[in-house]
Amino acid sequence: MSDVPVSDVLVVGGGPAALAIAAELAERQLQVAVLAAADPRDPWPNTYGIWGDEVDALGLGHLLEHRWSHTCSYFGSGSSDPADPANSPTRHGRDYGLFDKTRLQQFWLGRCEAAGVQWLRGLAQELSHGGGRSRLTCTDGAVLEARLVVDASGHQAVFVQRPERGPVAGQAAYGVVGRFSAPPVEPGQFVLMDYRADHLSAAERQAPPTFLYAMDLGGGRFFVEETSLALAPPVPYAVLQQRLERRLAHRGVAIEQVEHEEFCLFPMNLPLPDLDQPVLGFGGAAAMVHPASGYMVGALLRRAPAVADAVAAALEADPAASPAQLAQAGWQALWSLELRRKHALYQFGLEKLMRFSESQLRAHFATFFALPDAQWYGFLANTASVPELVAAMVRLFATAPWSVKAGLMAMQGRELALGLRLAWPVGS
Repeated sequence: MSDVPVSDVLVVGGGPAALAIAAELAERQLQVAVLAAADPRDPWPNTYGIWGDEVDALGLGHLLEHRWSHTCSYFGSGSSDPADPANSPTRHGRDYGLFDKTRLQQFWLGRCEAAGVQWLRGLAQELSHGGGRSRLTCTDGAVLEARLVVDASGHQAVFVQRPERGPVAGQAAYGVVGRFSAPPVEPGQFVLMDYRADHLSAAERQAPPTFLYAMDLGGGRFFVEETSLALAPPVPYAVLQQRLERRLAHRGVAIEQVEHEEFCLFPMNLPLPDLDQPVLGFGGAAAMVHPASGYMVGALLRRAPAVADAVAAALEADPAASPAQLAQAGWQALWSLELRRKHALYQFGLEKLMRFSESQLRAHFATFFALPDAQWYGFLANTASVPELVAAMVRLFATAPWSVKAGLMAMQGRELALGLRLAWPVGS
């Protein structure tokens, strides 16, 4: 064992989460190695959005490729007639941005390389702990050792363990970046959610609801994406593609040139991991996807520094600390009691929304975005406290129409168990 080089931290994964935590750890003078099956410099396939206020608070507005002030959603019953009141947009009054994927990747890669991160290629297979170290074996037989292993390998984590709590709901989306016969959205517009369903028959509207997420990229280019909020099992890509094409055709729009197709699927309601295990998770492996919005990049940027601080402090305080002790320090920084309660609260809400009909979802979101600006934004950005989240949910219930109230009061799934975790969160 002594012949194997030992890192302070070995990060498994090569995506945004892996680069985010590796950069922060290495900048705290820790010896960090990153093990990835593919080259971390390979282009990322998916797009990443964020609210303007979030990226501004981090001082990273320069990483955006596009930024919109004309932001809105559509929650009416649906009509292609602009004069129809049901076609009126809900205006959000907040900027929304789309990251420049290459610039965001380089932001983390450059910091990693400047801080001396070691890049390793391989597929992780087995992990054991002993003698104050974690020992990782790759599929090719290569052996690596570290004081701590951080699993940032994504939602289907290689090593992070989590409890089994039933079916996992996935947010699925099919999207196209390209050119169209006519603008699919207004010039300079960003559409967060368009739930209008006038292109579907009455029978089709009984199927799981989907919405359009769309934006003007400038220069005659647009990004349009048909999205399912969350469902177990998820809505198939073929259904989403068909719905997108029908939605566009109903509005007299045809796709003329496809620059990029996006296929997106990720879990929305993963249970929190076991916070006592001797390996630390980060990103999707650590259930960091926001259960109410599906977003994660903002959380990676905000929470990586605190996790790195905790691990570095634990190593400095006790150079002989075991992997379990180091992981525990990281888990407590990543999933504080406050954050665990918020996660349970968000999952409680998602459990309700997954059973809402199309008309209930439209009414729900119309009510949600009619809340005071700070309330709905704090809810979606995960910047509100637990009391503030509860206050927002109480206000939403008080102002919602009866159809939404009925859906919120019905206890048909795992709400009771999720509600109990508000009082007794995982790891407390």
